[in-house]
Amino acid sequence: MKALKAIGIILVLVAIITACQNEGELNYSRYYANGQAIYQSNCQNCHGQNGEGLGELIPPLTDSVFLKTHRHELACFLHNGLKQTIVVKGKTYEGQAMPQQNLSPIEAAEVITYVLNSFGNKAGVHDNAAVQKDLAGCK
Repeated sequence: MKALKAIGIILVLVAIITACQNEGELNYSRYYANGQAIYQSNCQNCHGQNGEGLGELIPPLTDSVFLKTHRHELACFLHNGLKQTIVVKGKTYEGQAMPQQNLSPIEAAEVITYVLNSFGNKAGVHDNAAVQKDLAGCK
């Protein structure tokens, strides 16, 4: 009986906390959580659990300057893959191509939001509308 009462109290607290979040916070939470799952299944093998990259081959995702500068290209990198030489934290990465990912625009938005807000990065939501616009400008 006490266990049921405790579960009921926990559910009420969760409902209150959720009700206190505004739409923007809820949107961020959804994008971030879904993006984390996508990152773990599609990106983590190469970029690492903590976005640290893989030595000389795969760049880290911990450089907020690179991510901010290339924010509107990230969807294109996911959609088309990346074969060009890039410089991240002063280090040149070339030769190891990133394969294109088979992600929908919303999935791309979610994983981009996750990366933009993980590994020491704090850059907010990059939503589905932004990804759609970014994809329209891909070369």
